[in-house]
Amino acid sequence: MLKKIRLLLAIVFWIGTTILFLDFTGTIHGWLGWMAKVQFVPAVLALNAVVIIALIVLTLLFGRIYCSVICPLGIMQDFFGWLGKKTKKNRYSYSPAKNILRYIMLGVFIIGLVTGFASIALLIEPYSIYGRIAHSILAPAWQWGNNILAEWAESANSYAFYEKEIWLKGMPVLIVAAASLIIIAILAWRGGRTYCNTICPVGTFLSFISRFSLLKPVINTDKCNSCGLCARNCKASCIDPKTHTIDYSRCVVCMDCIGKCNKGAISYNYRRSEGVKESSTGVKECRSEGVQTIASCTNNLSTCQLVNSSTESNISRLSRRSFVSLMALFTGSTILKAQEKTVDGGLAIIEDKKIPERKTPIVPAGAVGLRNMDAHCTGCQLCVSVCPNDVLRPSDDLRTFMQPEMSFERGYCRPECTKCSEVCPTGAIKPITIETKSSTQVGHAVWVKENCIPLTKGDRCGLCARRCPAGAITMVPSDPNDEKSPQVPAVNEEKCIGCGACEHLCPARPFSAIYVEGHEVHREI
Repeated sequence: MLKKIRLLLAIVFWIGTTILFLDFTGTIHGWLGWMAKVQFVPAVLALNAVVIIALIVLTLLFGRIYCSVICPLGIMQDFFGWLGKKTKKNRYSYSPAKNILRYIMLGVFIIGLVTGFASIALLIEPYSIYGRIAHSILAPAWQWGNNILAEWAESANSYAFYEKEIWLKGMPVLIVAAASLIIIAILAWRGGRTYCNTICPVGTFLSFISRFSLLKPVINTDKCNSCGLCARNCKASCIDPKTHTIDYSRCVVCMDCIGKCNKGAISYNYRRSEGVKESSTGVKECRSEGVQTIASCTNNLSTCQLVNSSTESNISRLSRRSFVSLMALFTGSTILKAQEKTVDGGLAIIEDKKIPERKTPIVPAGAVGLRNMDAHCTGCQLCVSVCPNDVLRPSDDLRTFMQPEMSFERGYCRPECTKCSEVCPTGAIKPITIETKSSTQVGHAVWVKENCIPLTKGDRCGLCARRCPAGAITMVPSDPNDEKSPQVPAVNEEKCIGCGACEHLCPARPFSAIYVEGHEVHREI
């Protein structure tokens, strides 16, 4: 029953968290957005003391239940582990804790956060890894299915669905996401929770707390027949059948051992932590301290005879052909990239628009500035997924790798849209109102004389001035001494909010004649 309850809660959390990355309308976040905010590292970066304390208390009471119920990457590993069990049952075996590797990875993670290289450190953070996988691999497949339904609905004169353009927002993110998925899938297929207990910084941190959890799996040696079945089904490889010990720092409270034990020798209940002491007669009284030690002790012997049990450990190798086929199902849809073309009159294809070289990247209103974004962003791509105007895309720069930046080839940042600030779980983009966004200057427009159509082709334009939502652009004679000279845009930097409407709508190719330069610190106008 405990395993079924755990599975039910895990499925609910996994589906809810995944939908947050798949929902391109942004409507689900109003109900399920809290699932992203209760993830451990986002709560730490957002300085959400309530969530942090709640997760620590939860671990002190029940063990590392966060890893098996709340963490989406942990639940995904259970899925691949379940697929591995389909090829061979009882496939796991006990292995000693690799503490040196665990502590090194935790140290690298903390140093990366402290020194400002958070984007690099967060390559191993579980929530961010899963977010990139969901955004880059699962979301295109979801959108492809939505587009099929939209076509069917349109043929039936229904508008229940609308078509969503599928395009690749960042090749580096796709590569990182695919590599992460392959590595973690192989580790989970072969060894269960190998990633959680060797690399994951959250798992390592919670392992310090879970040693002292109030409730934990306990082995009753009076009922145990030393069959080793629990160890062969322990995805955390933390049950040593030879000594009847459970490493509670690695146990993720999956309840698999309890469900597999035919004798009912393992139960999930209160276990008092005690020391190991020796009586006056030299007899050792064996008790547990962090790791449960069960021994067969007698009053007439000066040593404890540990119960030995033989275990069989056969870890099957992953079928390369089967694995490649599985990965193809996940990544096949990501090759669908819409061409960044514009058309003349809806017929003739003209040249692509290219991204200008900005001296300062542009980050959304609510981010306050580049420093706040660097300090809090995990690069999970949640804001990128929900952006309705396709303005946000992950950065390729090494220092801000995978953090969101604004670019206007496909749309512009509408002053009335605050979706990204509503979904960010870390405080990298703080919640803002429409009024605040309309008065926040994230950058300013810069006119490029060499690209402007009135000067290069002699045609009248003025599209940037007519469509500027802030009224920051006016058309003036290119020659101040000749009022009949071609009209060119003049930018009032005090009024410009950097929304990118001018850059997006400018008909000049391949580079716009007007583009937005970002501000390191946002300004109020």
